[in-house]
Amino acid sequence: MKRIFSIITASSLFLIACEKDVSSQYNPSASADLSVEFDHIAGGQNVLLGTTSYTNAAGESFTIDMLKYFVSNIKLTKTDGSEYVVPQDSSYFLVDESVSGANKIKLKVPEGEYKNISFVLGVDSLRNTMDISQRTGVLDPAGTAAGMYWSWNSGYIFFKMEGTSPQAPVDGTGNRKYRYHIGGFGGYSTPMFNNIKTITIDLTASGIAKIKTGRTPNIHLMVDVLKVLNGTTNVSIAANPTVMVSPYSVNIANNYVSMFSHDHTEN
Repeated sequence: MKRIFSIITASSLFLIACEKDVSSQYNPSASADLSVEFDHIAGGQNVLLGTTSYTNAAGESFTIDMLKYFVSNIKLTKTDGSEYVVPQDSSYFLVDESVSGANKIKLKVPEGEYKNISFVLGVDSLRNTMDISQRTGVLDPAGTAAGMYWSWNSGYIFFKMEGTSPQAPVDGTGNRKYRYHIGGFGGYSTPMFNNIKTITIDLTASGIAKIKTGRTPNIHLMVDVLKVLNGTTNVSIAANPTVMVSPYSVNIANNYVSMFSHDHTEN
């Protein structure tokens, strides 16, 4: 019995030593690189702009010619439960499928092991109402954010997806286009709907992020844009070819919350 007790005690001490050794690998006072990749798919197919046809739950075929959205207000949670909030001025990104490399964002994060990441899909009300001179970088309506801002409605377009569909009516340009420009922060729009959405991704099942100086872990997210149309509300392109500042936009925003999932983490 004493021998068994000694073995158990030795094993326990070994595990404790290992845990201490793991924590000692990180310097929480040092910041290191982290990237987050947004890999766009539509069901089981890769998103290829303008060339591939997809089918929604209503049986309508469509292409995707444009896909852009804002990611902001990023927060990470360590395995010990402590949180790190990315500073506001470093926490706004425009993901654009048409621009090489614009589907991967780069952050500086304190060293450590992180079990989940959360972010806002959209732009918070503070930045929407801030003086235009203070909205620079990806939030500059005259620069990177051109086409992602309603000057007439004083607000950002959080999510934009456009394409063609045989089921869409012929528009003024003679094309069968659909246009989904989703915004609304609960401010200037009438009615005052709020489509700012917070997404939280659990990393534990497919790999926590181990942040350490000298390497750049990558959190690889799959983004299934078919869920923009298929979800709590199945969106018909024929019935709703253009959705912008309208109450129906809430249905699309509620759908796209579920399009993000964690595929794996490269440490």
